[in-house]
Amino acid sequence: MTEKSGVSRRELFQIAGSVPALGAATAGAGLAQTHEKPPAGYQRKVFDEHDWHSVRVLCDLIVPADERSGSATLAGVPEYMDDWLDFRKQEDGNDDLAAQILGGLAWLDLESSRLFKKAFADAGADGQKQILDRIAWPARATPEDRRWAAFFSKFRDLTLNGFYSSKVGIADLPYLGNTAVEEWKGCDPAVWAKLEERMKNGYKGLGGEVKPWG
Repeated sequence: MTEKSGVSRRELFQIAGSVPALGAATAGAGLAQTHEKPPAGYQRKVFDEHDWHSVRVLCDLIVPADERSGSATLAGVPEYMDDWLDFRKQEDGNDDLAAQILGGLAWLDLESSRLFKKAFADAGADGQKQILDRIAWPARATPEDRRWAAFFSKFRDLTLNGFYSSKVGIADLPYLGNTAVEEWKGCDPAVWAKLEERMKNGYKGLGGEVKPWG
């Protein structure tokens, strides 16, 4: 976070929390300089040492490093998540979100210990995949796992919000904003025609029904 960005930590969190994960990716693109990995010696507010290890492992399972980009931990996502949980506690006046995340992390350890006699972070790729496959798709989760599927969905959203509002995540997006163009030729006629049709007739989209304009 930099002062020269003109966007406060609180404002960034409010933006990230008001849109879905992929929406936050594009919102974060416009704030490319606002979320940087904290310097060494970051002081945790919510996670203890054991949780911190689990969070870093789980974040990197969700967003691993590849040939294009660094991992979630390289982007400072664990620090972002710790900050966000503390922020929500202050804003909401309760620890509900932190309790959901910490409870889910504890369940991962309990389930891994039951199956593999190891904490989740130490269970290895195959063991971790076996557990995560049960909770990665809420519609497929068993009744017993649904609570933990909800936890994982929330954790995954936080990971993606943190990653795609970081410098590392922004660099991973095909984002072309703030790029100079030699000549502005206006909206593509085919696109504009489609927009006019929708404005006149209305349509149903992901956000619900939009009534005709006129």
